[in-house]
Amino acid sequence: MIITKTPFRISFVGGGSDLEAFYSKHAGAVLSTSINKYMYISSHKYFEPEKIRTKYSQTETVDRVEDLKHNLLRTILQKRKISGGIEISSIADVPAGTGMGSSSSFTVGVLHNLSAVQNKLASKETLAKEACEIEIDILKEPIGKQDQYAAAFGGLNTIEFQPNGHVSVNPLHLSAEGQAEMQEHLMMFYIGNQRSASSILAEQKKNISLDDKFNALKQMVGLVPELRDSLVGGDWKNFGDLMHENWMLKQGLASGIANPLITELYDAARGAGAMGGKLLGAGGGGFMLFVCDPTKRQKLTEALSKVRPFDFKMEHEGSKLIYYGDE
Repeated sequence: MIITKTPFRISFVGGGSDLEAFYSKHAGAVLSTSINKYMYISSHKYFEPEKIRTKYSQTETVDRVEDLKHNLLRTILQKRKISGGIEISSIADVPAGTGMGSSSSFTVGVLHNLSAVQNKLASKETLAKEACEIEIDILKEPIGKQDQYAAAFGGLNTIEFQPNGHVSVNPLHLSAEGQAEMQEHLMMFYIGNQRSASSILAEQKKNISLDDKFNALKQMVGLVPELRDSLVGGDWKNFGDLMHENWMLKQGLASGIANPLITELYDAARGAGAMGGKLLGAGGGGFMLFVCDPTKRQKLTEALSKVRPFDFKMEHEGSKLIYYGDE
């Protein structure tokens, strides 16, 4: 049996600039961190050598790879030329469709696992690149590149996207004290309403051709170095202000990013002392992230009593092989 553990991510500013429709014309950038919530992928030899068995939210047993309903698994197995004799299972700490890049964590985790199955060494960059190829180039998902790199590399990073397609991951090394302070200033809440990001991202991708949307994304990219400086300097007021500015810009990129519940919760959080925040992911539901003074955490929890607080910690390892054995 082989088991991999791949983190989910939260993105602070710059989301949307990782879409090719944008970065092919203007360099994109995001600032994000991986967190201690994971996608676990296990694989082992299947009893019937001519069959493939997969377990996710459904269980499939098929004679041919082409018959798998799960698009990502089918495409990965075809690309890796694995035609039978394997069982693959996934378990996640967080539901799909909640804004933490779960599909890319799944893709990176499966690729990492199958690299071990095939006795291949896979660097973090190789995993991220192959995940992008599968999700964007082959399956034509209307998504960007940030999630694959965040999942593979892990840690707190500025991730930059160049017009020629090159992606660079630039770690931000905070002291242990700085990391603890950052953790104390962040709060997350689960608001429900799981959704597919595809429809919102497809509209956002189409809207990039409009001058006002393109310029909004340029402004969001410009917030990345400012947010990085705020983190390094421990300027949490400015950090919150920049998060708020990013959220105001993001809402205009496509319909469906915000809705009355999200707006109500955001306004309630601001009224309770949150300096800024955002909905994670493409929009519509999932998790909301806020920046607040540690003394305001209880007040914020009370103001958002209709939704559930969600504890998390930042992590720095990225996708890992955690078990490799015959049984």
